[in-house]
Amino acid sequence: QDAFVAFHVDKELVGKYLKPLQIGELAPDEPSVEPTKNKMLVEDFRELRAAVEKMGLLEPNQLFFFLHLVHILLLDTAAWLILFYFGTSLMPFVVSLVVLTVSQIQASWLQHDLGHLSVFRTTKWNHLLHKFVMCHLIGASAKWWTLLHSQHHAKPNCFRKDPDIDMHPFLFTLGKKFSVELGIKKKKYMPYNHQHKYFFITLPPLLFPTYFHCHTFYIAYTKRYWADLAWMLSFYIRFFFIYGSLLGIKSLLAYYFIFRMLESSWFVWVSQMNHIPMDIYYDKNLDWVSTQLQATCNVEQSLFNDWFTGHLNFQIEHHLFPTMPRHNYWKVAPLVKSLCAKHGIEYQCKPLLTAFADIVLSLKNSGELWLDAYLHK
Repeated sequence: QDAFVAFHVDKELVGKYLKPLQIGELAPDEPSVEPTKNKMLVEDFRELRAAVEKMGLLEPNQLFFFLHLVHILLLDTAAWLILFYFGTSLMPFVVSLVVLTVSQIQASWLQHDLGHLSVFRTTKWNHLLHKFVMCHLIGASAKWWTLLHSQHHAKPNCFRKDPDIDMHPFLFTLGKKFSVELGIKKKKYMPYNHQHKYFFITLPPLLFPTYFHCHTFYIAYTKRYWADLAWMLSFYIRFFFIYGSLLGIKSLLAYYFIFRMLESSWFVWVSQMNHIPMDIYYDKNLDWVSTQLQATCNVEQSLFNDWFTGHLNFQIEHHLFPTMPRHNYWKVAPLVKSLCAKHGIEYQCKPLLTAFADIVLSLKNSGELWLDAYLHK
């Protein structure tokens, strides 16, 4: 299956684990699990996948990722040195916060690469460095991230299958069809007609310091990810030791909470610009390619956009080839555009600020649709 090919680097190794679980093959006349499969699109994509492998676009440039890690570690060190050399008055405090936030969000992009097995061709090394970056540098569970993010990639924007849209309907109503459906059923968990306003003070600043902060520990503990918990503990020991030696307890807690809020805001705006404005509904059992294309859009390329978003401005290419090293997205993008043009599929690519604005606009439109359906007799 295309999903299996997309997710796994060492397919022979994975096959060894799956072989004992095999109970048989579907007969040719049995119905497909993808009843609405676009056969021509699937065939063309598989040809494209073969061409991508032949071109070496799945091979990582390890110097690129090494330099990325170095700049993260330098920023992480600089954040502490600013307070150490210039004191803890307001200006050094703010500058240190900004520097640490940049370091943390760039570490988030790097752990994303490692979690997708796109830094090393050996799975073991990806997993090992993933624990260092995600658990020790960021303070969250690597296995927790993999558990949630793999579900997102398998069924993006599919309700009850993509955990990234679990905020519907308890915090926001997402998607045109869901909003109308919720209104017709007279369900109201929040004032959805104002969700484009309260979005600014809820999800972006609070996702990391509240929900994610608790959920990563909860999952790591309940699923007994003991190695992850040990690595995570090392982050908090390091953080509170080195910053606690410079800041009082109140300033230390304020410093920690503020940088988590800044990191969260950066992450949410970037991660949601590619998905929330797109189609959100129940799983339609489409083929792999159609499933990814209907739920993702791109943001224009520039050196700043690439760095600022961790190359997630190439979300379409990332979803079609999740193990591809991000420095190769721009190379495969023209081929993906041609594939979409051939099959009459829209390939959306926007300016960065337009993509941010579309998050708010889509929430506003969804809220209005809900209100109209809710008030309709």
